[in-house]
Amino acid sequence: MVGRRLSWVVVLVAVLFSGALLAADISARTAANATSNLPDDAESAQAARLQDQLGTSRFTPAIVVFDRGGDPLTGGDRAAVTAKARELTGLAADGQRAFPVFADDGAAAFVAVPLDADTPEEDLAGPIGKIRAEAADGLPDGLQAQVTGGPAFVVDLSQVFDGADVTLLITTASVVALLLLITYRSPWLWLVPLTVVGVADQVAARLLAAGTHVLGFATDGATTGITSVLVFGAGTNYALLLIARYREELRREESRYAAMRIAMGRAAPAILASSGTVVLALLCLGLADNPSSRSIGLAGAIGIVTAVVYALLVLPAALTVFGRRLFWPFVPRLGQAEPTETGVWSRVARVATGRPWLVSAAGVLVLAVLALPLAGVRTGLSDTEQFRAKPESVTGQQVLAEHFPAGASQPTSVLTPAESAASVRRAVAAVDGVQRVDRAGGDDETVELTAVLDTEPGSRAAFDTVESVRAAAQGAAAGTLVGGSDAEALDAEAAAQHDQRLVIPLILGVVLVVLLLLLRSVVAAVVLVLTVVATFAASLGASWWAFRHWWDFPALDLGVPLLSFLFLVALGVDYNIFLTTRAREEAFQRDTVPAISRALAVTGGVITSAGILLAAVFTVLGVLPLITLTQIGLIVGFGVLLDTLLVRSVLVPALVALLGRRFWWPGELSRTDRRPAPRAVEVGEAQPAGAGPATRRPTRE
Repeated sequence: MVGRRLSWVVVLVAVLFSGALLAADISARTAANATSNLPDDAESAQAARLQDQLGTSRFTPAIVVFDRGGDPLTGGDRAAVTAKARELTGLAADGQRAFPVFADDGAAAFVAVPLDADTPEEDLAGPIGKIRAEAADGLPDGLQAQVTGGPAFVVDLSQVFDGADVTLLITTASVVALLLLITYRSPWLWLVPLTVVGVADQVAARLLAAGTHVLGFATDGATTGITSVLVFGAGTNYALLLIARYREELRREESRYAAMRIAMGRAAPAILASSGTVVLALLCLGLADNPSSRSIGLAGAIGIVTAVVYALLVLPAALTVFGRRLFWPFVPRLGQAEPTETGVWSRVARVATGRPWLVSAAGVLVLAVLALPLAGVRTGLSDTEQFRAKPESVTGQQVLAEHFPAGASQPTSVLTPAESAASVRRAVAAVDGVQRVDRAGGDDETVELTAVLDTEPGSRAAFDTVESVRAAAQGAAAGTLVGGSDAEALDAEAAAQHDQRLVIPLILGVVLVVLLLLLRSVVAAVVLVLTVVATFAASLGASWWAFRHWWDFPALDLGVPLLSFLFLVALGVDYNIFLTTRAREEAFQRDTVPAISRALAVTGGVITSAGILLAAVFTVLGVLPLITLTQIGLIVGFGVLLDTLLVRSVLVPALVALLGRRFWWPGELSRTDRRPAPRAVEVGEAQPAGAGPATRRPTRE
C-alpha cells in the first residue's frame, strides 16, 4: 500500500473516511442500572425483574442524613429536620412523601426522598443536585446534611467520568508524545505516529458507539476509557515496531518505498500475530457471565482492530510521503551499519546467554518473590470503597451506618408466594444479622418483604447474612427470591469467580495456539506462555502489596484480576512475539544462541521503548479517581515494565540459550545444529545479516 502516488491516495482516503466517521452523530448505548452488570439468571436479577412486575421497585430513595459530627441533635435541629422533610417532599416522585427518622442515640436523623426508579442514570444529576441544595439551605449552625443512597452513588460515580474522555485523551496523548520525542530524538517524526494513532482512537470511539447498537452491548465510562488506552498503547507499539524495521531497511535500500515494502513484509506478520492474539483474547470475554466484562471484550476488540488497520495501512503511507527527511537529524543513509548490533542490548544479550543457568535461576527467583503477596489478596469493593477520594454519598453512608442499622439505607428484598409470606417472614427474621423484616407490598400471588441487616452493606458479613437469608427463605417456601444491593454484589462476586475459571484458561489456550502457529514450536509456545503467566502473578502480587501498604486499598475490585490477566498476558506476549519471530528469522542463518542474541540486540531498544510507553499509557488510567481503573492501570503498567525489562530482555534469552535448538522443537530449526546454505537474495529484498553484497536494481524516488 505504498508507492509514489499510492501513498498519497491511501492518506487521502484515510482522511476522508476518518472525517466522515467523526462527523457522524452516533451515540453509544449505556448500561442502565446495577443489575445490567449481572447475569440474567442471577437470583438478584430475577428478583429485580419480579419487583418491576409488581411495581414495588417503582421508587428508589435518595437519603438525606443530618448530624452534628457525633454530638447530640438539639431541639432546634429536630425541628429543622422535620421542616426539611416537608420541603423535600416537593422534590419526591409524584404521590410520594418524605418523612424524618431519628436515630435512637439522638445524634443523627435521615429523610428518605423517593425518586422514580425509571429515571435514566444520566438524568439523575438534576434531582440529586436539587435535593442537596435544598437539604443544606438554612440549617442551624453546626448541623450538616449529606445525601447518600443508590441515586446519589450513581451521580457521584458518573461525575468521576465527567470530562474523563477529554482528560484521558489529553493525558495519554501528552505521555505518548513525550515518549515518542525521547525515542526518536526528532522534532517532527513523532507527530506522524501520534497523529495516526490519535485519529484511530477517535474512529474507534465512533465504531464502538455503532457497535453497541449492532452487537447489542452497553458501555460506560470505564469501558470507553479502557478502549482508548488500548488503542493508544497497542497502536503506538505497532508503530514503533514498524518504524524501527523501516529505518533498518532504509540503511539497505535506496528507495524508501522498497524499504517500506520489505519492512512491512518482515514486521506485519508479527504485528498481525500480536494484534490477533489480543483480539481473540478480548473476544474470550464474550463468554463471561458479567455483561460489563463482555462489553469491555467487544469494545476492546473493536479498538485493537482499528489500531492495527491504521498502523498497517495508513501509517506506512504517511511515513513514505515524507521520505527520509522525516528522521532528521538522525537520517538513515544507504550503507550505514546497523547501530543496534553493538549497543547496550547486545551486551545484555551476551550476559543473558553467557550464563543461562545463573540468569534463569535469578529471574525465576525475582518473579517468585514478587508473587508471594498473592497469598493475602482480597477481592470485592463495597459502594463506599469504590472511590479514591470520598464523595458525599460515601461520607453520608458512613454517618448513616454509625447511627442506624447498617443496612437501613439498602434493605434486602425477599419476594415470596403470598400464601407463604408469614412463614417466610418468620424464617428470615430468625436469621442472625437480620434486624427487622417488614412487608413492602405485593399482589395476590407474590409478596415483597424487606429485611434490614445489621451488617455493613457490601461487606463479607453482609454476604454471609444474605446467603443465610436465602437458605432460610428457600427452606420456608420454594421459589422465593432474594434481591437488593447486597444480593446483587454477592451474585456479581459469584459471576466474577465463574468468569475467571472459564475465561483465563481460554485466554491461555488462544495465546498458546497463536504461538504454535507462528513459531512452529511446542517448546517455544509453552515456555513463552509460562513466562507471561509468571509475569502476571509477580505483577499482581507486587501490586497488591503496594495497594495495601502504600495506598491502603481494602481489596481488589471483582473484575480487576481477570481484566489485568487479559491485558498482561495478551499484550505482554506481544514483546515475546516480536523478539522470538526475529530470533526465528535469524535462526535460519545461524545457531540458536547467536540468533537470540542478535534478535535481542536489534529489537531491544524498540521493544523496551514500546513497553515503557505501553506501561505509561495504562498508568494514565490512574488520573481518574476510581479505584478499579487505578488498580488495572498500575497492575498492567508494572507488569508490562517487568515483562519488558526482565522477562523478555533477560529471562527469555537465557531460557532459549539453555534449551538451544530444542527451543524450536518439533520445527525444522530443531533438527540441525548447522547453518543452512544461504538462499539467493531476490532483487529489491533485504539481505540476511552476514550475507555478501546483493545485486540491486537501480531505483528512482
